[in-house]
Amino acid sequence: MIVAAAAVGAAAWCGHALALPLACAFPTLWAFAPSRMTSAAVSAAYFLAASHGLPQGVVNFYSTDLGVGIALWIGAAAVFVLVHAVLWQSRPGWERPLWFGLAAILMSVPPFGIVGWAQPITAAGILFPGWGWWGLGATAAILLTMTTGKWPVAAIVAASFWAWSAAHWIAPSQPDGWVGLDTKLGSLLGRAPDLDQSQTLLQCVREAGGAGARVVVLPESAAGLWTPTTSGVWMDGLRGTDITVIAGAAIVDREGYDNAMMEVSADRTRRLYGERMPVPVSMWQPWLAWTGQGGGARGPSLPIPSSSPPATAWRP
Repeated sequence: MIVAAAAVGAAAWCGHALALPLACAFPTLWAFAPSRMTSAAVSAAYFLAASHGLPQGVVNFYSTDLGVGIALWIGAAAVFVLVHAVLWQSRPGWERPLWFGLAAILMSVPPFGIVGWAQPITAAGILFPGWGWWGLGATAAILLTMTTGKWPVAAIVAASFWAWSAAHWIAPSQPDGWVGLDTKLGSLLGRAPDLDQSQTLLQCVREAGGAGARVVVLPESAAGLWTPTTSGVWMDGLRGTDITVIAGAAIVDREGYDNAMMEVSADRTRRLYGERMPVPVSMWQPWLAWTGQGGGARGPSLPIPSSSPPATAWRP
């Protein structure tokens, strides 16, 4: 069962959207584990396999050693395992789906939900595309039934909808005129102490525009610290073009910073989105506020006007 759970986690979260419904097998492996220890091991195998790319991702993004990534990986798995091991029930009956549903809810909302990755409910978008809340409810019903003796029926229903969805699957197409750039800057992206990196990125953006791009999308943190000077450099760099750039940036004030998505063109800048759930420990550090310090990422967005020259939009 432990090996099966690891296989389910790795396959369902391999990066191919159509593989996500495989995660629906996890509730059955969890529910029918012969003991609480086995249930914990099944949960650990599933979660660790599903999130196996996390350690290297931490190394790439935060420019840290592998040990930090592994610590975050294991720490997140420990939370997932704790919740599912505590709520596991040895006796069959209506209590199993009830406790699994509670575990799913706990892993979807703070504080446990902060590391609530690899949730099987994510398969709703593949099993019932376009169904909205009805699809979410139907997937939840399948997952709860998978913890009971009727799990073969639920598996057949899920497989049928999965086959129907796969047969009508249309691969997402890139919007006309939109281009996403791989900067190939690695951990240096957004962390350079001067404007050289912005000039380099602007050159890449202009080249993409010369090839026909109207909207160029850059990665998270690509624009670095967003200040009036930075905004002016980007606007000047786009002057004379009709290119729009969407890039990640950090908007800083005395209390912390907001990890935001910025839209920049030759005549204006606009914040499109502020991250609502920053990465715990490395970004979200609530204990700093408890000690009267600042510097951590916040969930709520900063009140910046939707458009206007950034020099008057906010004060660092």
